[in-house]
Amino acid sequence: MANEVAQEIEDVLGPMVGLVLARVSVELESKRIGKSPESIQWEDLPSLADNLAVQLRLLVGRDIAEAAAQRVRVLSP
Repeated sequence: MANEVAQEIEDVLGPMVGLVLARVSVELESKRIGKSPESIQWEDLPSLADNLAVQLRLLVGRDIAEAAAQRVRVLSP
């Protein structure tokens, strides 16, 4: 099960890109920074957001990808 940070990211991304893509994105981008969804922390959000902006651009377009990344960047505990 994903931790609170991963769940928050999925909750932000879900309405924008769908629940399945949100979950897969969190898994992929966590691995890209050398972590798992269970181990990511709040301080990982800037890196995750940057990676999400690039990854999601191909699937949902630049505007939605950037908006999603910005919403992830501003999450806090």
